[in-house]
Amino acid sequence: MSAANGGEGGVVKRPSVSVVLPALNEEATVGAVIASVGPSLAAGIVDEIVVVDSDSADATAEVAAAAGARVVNWADALPGVPVRPGKGEAMWRGVAAARGDIVVFLDADLRDPSPTYVPSLLAPLLTDDSVRLVKGHYRRDAPGDVGGGRVTELTARPLLAAFRPDLAVIRQPLSGEYAAWRADLLELPFAARYGVEIGLLVDVADRWGAESIREVDLGVRVHRNRPLGELGPMAVEVSATLLRKIGLEPATAGDIPDDRPPLSGVDGVVATERWQG
Repeated sequence: MSAANGGEGGVVKRPSVSVVLPALNEEATVGAVIASVGPSLAAGIVDEIVVVDSDSADATAEVAAAAGARVVNWADALPGVPVRPGKGEAMWRGVAAARGDIVVFLDADLRDPSPTYVPSLLAPLLTDDSVRLVKGHYRRDAPGDVGGGRVTELTARPLLAAFRPDLAVIRQPLSGEYAAWRADLLELPFAARYGVEIGLLVDVADRWGAESIREVDLGVRVHRNRPLGELGPMAVEVSATLLRKIGLEPATAGDIPDDRPPLSGVDGVVATERWQG
């Protein structure tokens, strides 16, 4: 818990905030993403920026540290747990490393990110106690693109509409920009690789109801446009994760590891209680 200026006696208690960036070989963009959080850090809205470096082969860690982030190698976040590859692993370890009451995730490959992203993602959590997860939605930079990317529109949203209609209204279920209370994240499993976003979405809805999820408009989002060859495996991981969540075991899940367990049961992880204002 942190203190902010103002109010009776000059101090108002507020939840502390960690912005977590999972990063792998993002030296070209990670500095600008960190800089976009700078105004929130200076204003006392954010308490720390944590970059979880997944053994990058480039200068991601050095660029992030120079930009003012606390850089944590993903193995060091949970030194007693062997590392698995993938984004879900980096995010799970990022929650372990975070010190804030609230965790805001941002992708490290964003180009020209707006300083309004973090305040926009925080607002519903700070104003409505029933909110457990805030997802960003946006317009993409691709010509003619109305919102979600190819995996979102061709895989994630059709599957949600078919099997989880309560979540079909979520415009961008795979958005990498979202926020949640750390105490809640400690109680949830984290799916492997690119299944992590849709896995968290389903688990939050199962535990607290789909009405506990909000979306906020982040405007235009520009990031690296992945080639089709990278999107096929991503779609497999997303679909396999969702099908597992509804009790099926698709043949495509054969080489995808099981979810990481809730961090509340992992030795060495500092617990966080749900903040009470």
